[in-house]
Amino acid sequence: MKINYDKKMQESIENLNSTKEKLLLHVCCAPCSSAVLERLKPYFLTSVYFYNPNMDTEDEFNRRAKEAERFITKSGLAEECVIIPYRHEEYLSKINGLESEPEGGGRCERCFRLRLENAARYAKEHGFLWFTTTLTISPHKNADLLNELGKEIAETYGVNYLESDFKKRNGYLRSIELAKEYELYRQDYCGCEFSLRAKE
Repeated sequence: MKINYDKKMQESIENLNSTKEKLLLHVCCAPCSSAVLERLKPYFLTSVYFYNPNMDTEDEFNRRAKEAERFITKSGLAEECVIIPYRHEEYLSKINGLESEPEGGGRCERCFRLRLENAARYAKEHGFLWFTTTLTISPHKNADLLNELGKEIAETYGVNYLESDFKKRNGYLRSIELAKEYELYRQDYCGCEFSLRAKE
């Protein structure tokens, strides 16, 4: 039976205390973060965590990081933006041997795990009660896999993982609207050299 992760998120929100709790949001890019931050704003004190060693070049990494900072400053939807420096070798080491895997396969799973583990570790070390990721807003990402990984990693690090499927309730469409409104740089590939190669 397929799990409705959007419903699970709503249930988690209903069970929150009246005082807003701190949530660390792993962000892949400004456009994907836009609708997610808008949705989370009424319920959490959200900080953005930009850790994306999968980006194919440092220029692409810097462009997305600056857009994430610009959007947060302009929109006021997050408390802060934490940028973790570009460390592409971490990604390449993690996906070693899976370079030829198709999009959505084992390479992507390892990439998701790497980024979620780093987010969970940071959340634990800096007093966040919750963490989650913007990745479920994409129609091209496996929300079931992301939530399974998130829950597993949450148990390891002792932090709550907010289950989600942010594309639901027109989340993806809203992200497109907000990207246009804020004139955000919107890339047309996930970020890694392998996704770019597949697109081309």
